[in-house]
Amino acid sequence: MTRDPGIERLVDQGCLTMSRSACVIGSGPNGLAAAIVLAQAGMHVDVFEAEAIPGGAVRTLELTLPGFLHDFGSAVYPLGVGSPFFSSLPLGEHGLEWIHSPAPLAHPLDDGTAIVLERDLGDAKGVFGADGDAWIKLMRPFVERWADFAQEVLRPVLNFPRHPLLMARLGMTALLPARTIAHRFRSERTRALFAGLAAHSFLSLDEPLSGAMGMLMAIPAHAVGWPIPRGGSQSLTSALCRYLATFESKLRTSSRVESLATLSNYDLIVCDVTPRQLLKIAEGRLSKTYQRQLAGYRYGPGVFKVDYALNHPIPWKASECLRAATVHLGGSFEEIAASEQAMRDGRHAERPFVLLAQPSLFDSSRALEGKHTAWAYCHVPNGSMVDMQGKLEAQIERFAPGFRACVLARRVFSPTDLESMDSNLVGGDIGGGAMDIRQFLFRPTWRHYATSAPDIYICSASTPPGGGVHGMCGFYAARTALARLRG
Repeated sequence: MTRDPGIERLVDQGCLTMSRSACVIGSGPNGLAAAIVLAQAGMHVDVFEAEAIPGGAVRTLELTLPGFLHDFGSAVYPLGVGSPFFSSLPLGEHGLEWIHSPAPLAHPLDDGTAIVLERDLGDAKGVFGADGDAWIKLMRPFVERWADFAQEVLRPVLNFPRHPLLMARLGMTALLPARTIAHRFRSERTRALFAGLAAHSFLSLDEPLSGAMGMLMAIPAHAVGWPIPRGGSQSLTSALCRYLATFESKLRTSSRVESLATLSNYDLIVCDVTPRQLLKIAEGRLSKTYQRQLAGYRYGPGVFKVDYALNHPIPWKASECLRAATVHLGGSFEEIAASEQAMRDGRHAERPFVLLAQPSLFDSSRALEGKHTAWAYCHVPNGSMVDMQGKLEAQIERFAPGFRACVLARRVFSPTDLESMDSNLVGGDIGGGAMDIRQFLFRPTWRHYATSAPDIYICSASTPPGGGVHGMCGFYAARTALARLRG
């Protein structure tokens, strides 16, 4: 069983013993990561999961018809395969198999063609034509040093960098708005592709940090790819659960924790929940000052999502879209920018930017023989009650005429529906909170993972480094908790 070197040092120093016990609330990837780190340190760990199936947003369910497996939340995992912590675990021995589509991403355009983000940098240079050299110059330093880069960007930003020159180079570009970075490219096609990458930030493309997200999505596409787990996202969760089970640990599903007062027999409590849930379950365990800080935490926009069971593959006008598990639908840079600005202003875009995954093209286990699955979502104001199905499907039809005719069944999720199936998705916010400058630096407070109570910690995507399936929030929260148990 693999142990982290830092954890080994704590054990060697006699700081931890098997008599210590911890519990983790929530079995999303961050909760499971925290549980594994604590178990590796020799603690007895119990994980409490409110739902019947572990995983949080990393679950696979029959949401439409029998035999059609749909990823409830995330589906494609650039930061999962590239996670420093997940990469250190023998997850392949516990059933996880990554599948890479020929291209990580396709972005169709109105002329019937698509610009494709190729995994190989050399191939990408050819695709981008006149922008090839600019793209290579922007991405190569970080692609070639992915291991160092991932360690830096997937940790609290206020920590002193281990690779200061690399991070200084990133900082000179990544803090810029996506629009500023896009001006480096001559072609509207390249700008459109970068806009779709940057739109993962849930920010206006004129805001600082939107460019950082564009780079954080593009760099792993070249370094480690954008793979999907065979069998669905549940396969990642199941592998983490199986590895955790090799330690003295128990996962208790259908076990919602209503109050931390019921968990008084544990030395540590690590909560894979957002600030709103922590305030509710902690009751009088937190200081008034810390409670006020948590109450001031701001959630980000939500998503409106639709899962599809399909009679055949999506009939894209641009055949290049059939090479990618992920497709961005939004047309030009300006159109995507307008969509994201509407969302930031609390409005609903007439032509929303749509993110679409089509995993069954590359994993036949997702559907009945000859059939397919897909999901798509667009950004909406937090808690929106507006039905975006028509506008979302119009965007798909725009680039794939006849799409609706191949739909066998669909399952529509409003932001409220998503939250009802995973309470961490507050108002449909899949990122754990707004990611502007203040909450980029101090997330959820200046304490990061620690709270005002010495035995209570928070490890959700509301902590650094934020959203994405990488487990690093749980990793660092557990490391922080273990360090404070010394002596």
